[in-house]
Amino acid sequence: MDLFLEMLTYLLPALVVFFTAYLTIRSLLKNDQRKRDQELVIKNKELITPVRLQAYERLVLFLERISPDNLVMRFSKDQLTVSQLQNQMLKSIRSEFDHNVSQQIYISSRAWEVVKSARENTVKLINTTAQSLRPDDPALKLSKALLEKLMEQEKSPSRAAVEYLKNEAGTFF
Repeated sequence: MDLFLEMLTYLLPALVVFFTAYLTIRSLLKNDQRKRDQELVIKNKELITPVRLQAYERLVLFLERISPDNLVMRFSKDQLTVSQLQNQMLKSIRSEFDHNVSQQIYISSRAWEVVKSARENTVKLINTTAQSLRPDDPALKLSKALLEKLMEQEKSPSRAAVEYLKNEAGTFF
């Protein structure tokens, strides 16, 4: 029995020291892992933020390029008819959209929906305006009619979407 008590007097403090060291080292390792995770998150944000801002820039440029007033200025030529101008505008919108579709990865789902809605509303505006005219009328009639409809609206579809994107991109600062 003396031997057991003597072993216990040595073993018990050793076990206390062992568990204390174990818990301390485990706590230090968890803290170190947490710091590394935080550093990784910060580093990722530093890398991703410029790319996200670039996506917002590209989408604002897309929206500016597909705004009806800019399309009219870019494609309006005397020799075109209403249907030719309509087709050129729609082709340009489709091409611009296809070129920028990958930007949706870097923006919020809501922002992407706003961009798509602006595109759809612009297409709808062009189509409804063109349908109110004869297809073989001069393109100048479509240009005037589009600009008049834009002036009637409070905001063009593109302008509203640009404002949304600007507000959302502003949250990064």
